[in-house]
Amino acid sequence: MAGPIRVVIADDSSLARSLLRSYYAEDGDFDVIGEARNGREAVDMVRMLRPNLVTMDLVMPVMGGLEAIEEIMGHRPVPILVVSSVADASNAYAAVARGAVDVTGKPSPVADDVAEFLAKSRQVASVPVITHIRSLQVRRQTERTPAAQPAAVTPGCGGRVFAIAASTGGPQALARILAALPADFPCPLLIAQHISDGFAAGMAEWLGSLSRLPVRLARGGETLTPGVVLVSPSESHMTASPTGVVLCPRLPDDLYRPSCDTLLSSVASMYGRRAVGLVLTGMGSDGARGLERIRQAGGQALVQDEASSVVFGMNRVAIERGLAHRVLPLEAIAGTLLEMARPQIGREGAG
Repeated sequence: MAGPIRVVIADDSSLARSLLRSYYAEDGDFDVIGEARNGREAVDMVRMLRPNLVTMDLVMPVMGGLEAIEEIMGHRPVPILVVSSVADASNAYAAVARGAVDVTGKPSPVADDVAEFLAKSRQVASVPVITHIRSLQVRRQTERTPAAQPAAVTPGCGGRVFAIAASTGGPQALARILAALPADFPCPLLIAQHISDGFAAGMAEWLGSLSRLPVRLARGGETLTPGVVLVSPSESHMTASPTGVVLCPRLPDDLYRPSCDTLLSSVASMYGRRAVGLVLTGMGSDGARGLERIRQAGGQALVQDEASSVVFGMNRVAIERGLAHRVLPLEAIAGTLLEMARPQIGREGAG
């Protein structure tokens, strides 16, 4: 991108706008070209000023952030970073469904928080906006099929365990995948999605509203259960162990939160050839080392393809290192997971 990143800040709080403007002003990569006090002003500024990035609050007068995002993405798409309070996390991911690229909390003046906010702003501004022209069309699942209480997965169970790694663009991809899986999906799914602190529970709630499967934030010590989707909190790294889920404290110098490599590597160690790793869209290289461990253990390595990715980064690294058994478009991933999960039933019953 030539020149500074042109930013429109949309927030009804003059204090919030002033803080964001000051953060951007201290960094030579950004130029704040407009400040909107509500969603309607944001829509008009995008049309007139053509920014490279919009930061969007959600609760505003006249027009809220959700409506503004939908209008912007339907008429003049631009990368949008939702800047929201943790208390509104589930609505923040409804904004992702409407085309926002990513979500972050309102940064404090602490240096590390400001640096993280600026880094995320650069990242979002670099995303090709064509991938967000259409809002995410995922049908809300209002009916859940009653089922008998499933048995916990243990190392000797024979069932597969699916570990999914994702970063930028991951929530959109996860929503499509989980919405397409049936209520009787017979294996556990574990997710490590790079996310700002405090937002993982809201993302899990949002994904659960779209899925026939129960989706929840992982708790330390719980067993892996067929058909249950566990999302790692960002404050810890999730691993699989003989006793179930273990949440390992995050260290100050950990680059990714939560770590995809940590999750995939632990599933490889725990389940060997029954492990399935899936690396989705995202920046960086997290997940490649874990996928390599899964391959070495005899498990299966799946990677999202470039054409369907918001950011071809994590998955690109995995492909370039020759780690993928299969490279799949997003629309084919749910069917592939189901195809890999269901044969386990037949093989176990035939024994």
